[in-house]
Amino acid sequence: MFETFYPILFLVLVAVVLAVALSALSIFFGRRSKSGKKGQPYECGIEPVGTTKEPVPVKFFMIAISFILFDIEVIFLLPWAVVARDLGMFGFVAILIFVTAVLIGYVYEIGRGALRWE
Repeated sequence: MFETFYPILFLVLVAVVLAVALSALSIFFGRRSKSGKKGQPYECGIEPVGTTKEPVPVKFFMIAISFILFDIEVIFLLPWAVVARDLGMFGFVAILIFVTAVLIGYVYEIGRGALRWE
């Protein structure tokens, strides 16, 4: 019974051995430099301004979470659109309730000013 899992076990074993071997090779043979620029963050060639300890505005997280929620809505709408005719009236009413709930949430967000960037 376990013979069918041997290829998966072999693949995991090869992956672990390869990861450990490549990490060890980079530790032993990799170049080490002690420059001051090495510890600084790199942002697409732009010189960093300020420190990395500055707080990130909460508005950034609110917009990011809103984007994820509405993106997930689209992910749910796409499969429904593919089989919409097969679902009939039940599928239409179900997706109508779903879209209405998301639309109410969107209107609430706009009303609270969560999407305004100031």
